[in-house]
Amino acid sequence: MTGSLLLRNALLLDPEVGEYVEGDLRCEDGRIVETGQGLRGDVRTEDLRGAVVLPGLIDAHVHVTASTADLGSLPSWSPSYAAAHGMRIMGEMLGRGFTTVRDASGADYGLADAQSEGLFRGPRLLFCGRALSQTGGHGDNRNRGTHVHDDHPCCAGLGRIADGVDAVRAAARDELRKGAHHIKVMASGGVASPTDRIDSIQYSAEELTAAVEEAGAANRYVAAHAYTARAVNRALELGIRSIEHGNLIDDRSVALFLEREAFLVPTLVTYWALKQEGREHGLPESSWRKVDEVLGAGMAALERAARGGVNLAYGTDLLGGMHRHQNHEFRLRAEVQAPLDVLRSATTVAAELVGMTGEIGTLRPGARADLLVVDGDPLADVTVLAEPKHFRHIIQGGEPVS
Repeated sequence: MTGSLLLRNALLLDPEVGEYVEGDLRCEDGRIVETGQGLRGDVRTEDLRGAVVLPGLIDAHVHVTASTADLGSLPSWSPSYAAAHGMRIMGEMLGRGFTTVRDASGADYGLADAQSEGLFRGPRLLFCGRALSQTGGHGDNRNRGTHVHDDHPCCAGLGRIADGVDAVRAAARDELRKGAHHIKVMASGGVASPTDRIDSIQYSAEELTAAVEEAGAANRYVAAHAYTARAVNRALELGIRSIEHGNLIDDRSVALFLEREAFLVPTLVTYWALKQEGREHGLPESSWRKVDEVLGAGMAALERAARGGVNLAYGTDLLGGMHRHQNHEFRLRAEVQAPLDVLRSATTVAAELVGMTGEIGTLRPGARADLLVVDGDPLADVTVLAEPKHFRHIIQGGEPVS
């Protein structure tokens, strides 16, 4: 039977519980149906002999179509070429144990539909389409000498320019029309954009509110790219649910995260990777020089947020050939957070962020049978998850994929 599997003699680690339970786990039709002792079933059976079983990992900030760090070049690519790269990148993500990813701009319904129909191997894809940016904002990749914005239909383009309340409403509605699971807005400057300052704030309060209202009307939410406390706090006050990066937050930010029950998605590994090898993978020199403005502050921000009890989800934001460092984020988080908290960031907390609590990120019966079989003890040393060589099996929908 498709998606049916029995895992016996395992150490079950449900992040919701936070401790090991010896026993078996049975899947049918792609879902977990039972855990306990001495389970039986006329299905494929694997004796794990004490290996750890935990939910498949969730990366809440990826760009699966960003196959180069030169983001300004992407809109000129052929859609078929961009899609081929995206499928390759997603397949490699699945091989690192990530069974669900949330794309933070670039991916579209085509890749999501193709993955769900089994046309290629990759994680479940939650997409936002194009991120909304003001002229000269983080999603505007034109240099100073370029005047025309070519809104190419290719899925590789990460942003779309929308200026003014009416234009923001129309752009948000258009992405929702195409099936977006969330709306992404650029609420501050960034590293990879050529003409803005990292410490700038972007979009007026009225424009951000329009995006929040449109997402809320569709029972969706808004994620915002933002670095500084000024940008983060403003976004949270206006009802944005998810802050991406947040390297320069302050104590007021922490209070607002708690008050609004919002989420922070730090992406520490991308700054580490950009500094180490960003130029090798196409990052322009002007952008590479911006990395230092946020690199050192990211760890301090994570520590401030963790100490304050902020909802922290796992994210990586890697570009081009740097995607291979996706699991290194576990090492960086482990410098600040306890192992269980890091694990929860990539399972239960991320599942809550994307509105799939009980569906993914858990071993409870009824959840999707997306599982990771690990040799090692993540509760003692979560960095075992930083090395896919420790993954004995990666299971998606009850089917072993590696």
